[in-house]
Amino acid sequence: MKLITVKRQTRQENRFAPKMGRLNAKVTYIKKQVLGIPVKTLHKYRETYYGEVKDCRDCNLAR
Repeated sequence: MKLITVKRQTRQENRFAPKMGRLNAKVTYIKKQVLGIPVKTLHKYRETYYGEVKDCRDCNLAR
């Protein structure tokens, strides 16, 4: 059994982009786990309608 693993999880989330307004996007989280317990989120990114991959820092949840 490995002690440290890296898992990737994708889920649908509501995001807010200033130019587009509210959008429903697939957000992928890359998390580091120790003995199966999530410890830290290493990176999160989202896929746009056109298939581009963007960082989640450019869109926020609140206006």
